[in-house]
Amino acid sequence: MSTGTVYGHNISMKKVLSIALLTMAANYIYGQKNITNQDLIWYGLFTTFEINKKWYFQNEFQERHYVAPTTQHQFLIRTHLHRLLGTSGWETSLGMCLFLQNPNDPNATSKLTVPELRPHLEFAYKQKLAQVTIDHRYRAEARFFHNTNTTRTELEDGFDFGNFRLRYRLQATIPLYKIAEKRFLKLKVSDEIHLNAGNKISRNVFEQNRIYAGIGYDIIQNLSFEVGYLNWFQQRPNGDFYNRDILRFTVAHKINLQKKEE
Repeated sequence: MSTGTVYGHNISMKKVLSIALLTMAANYIYGQKNITNQDLIWYGLFTTFEINKKWYFQNEFQERHYVAPTTQHQFLIRTHLHRLLGTSGWETSLGMCLFLQNPNDPNATSKLTVPELRPHLEFAYKQKLAQVTIDHRYRAEARFFHNTNTTRTELEDGFDFGNFRLRYRLQATIPLYKIAEKRFLKLKVSDEIHLNAGNKISRNVFEQNRIYAGIGYDIIQNLSFEVGYLNWFQQRPNGDFYNRDILRFTVAHKINLQKKEE
């Protein structure tokens, strides 16, 4: 991709991000909505299995809980299969997520856990600008919620389609210090917007924005640890907002399944 094309691509993404942020800000300022602040900790284990030069799949386990009181918010298991599209820097993937949602209020008297199924289709593009790696991720999700009774105190049979969600994440990975061959201390910064689509969506089309900054360390060549801060700003279906400050710990492990040449 030429410099001019890359420049034009980045400008268009900046416009999308600006529109999303301005829309959410305007909804709050002019609508005089309420903001609920929450503190959480997220833990993640990401295991990547490299099948060959074109194919790999990844498993994710994430636990998310409130700080005060220490009660579970969410737990998820996600599996996705990826294929590299030649040497262009593009890849695509298909995946499925089992998402377990607990109440958004840590002090809620009802502690019902509601399962959700999320199949997704994704395209991603990676580019190098000097020593910096830029990642663009475009993900489309379909959300199927487990049925509950009207008071959300008991599960009922079956799942019901909720909405589609479109996500775009722009991420930069910057090497800070070379520890050994192919091992670095890295700075990672990203911003991701979520847009809702569907006939059940009325007020929270621009549903959320996630800003992240973290430091990663390659313990060994295929095993890394990362700690960072995530701000999760989300609009609720009633028009109010959550502003969540999150401490995030992540372990990433790569396993090469390719047969070694003798």
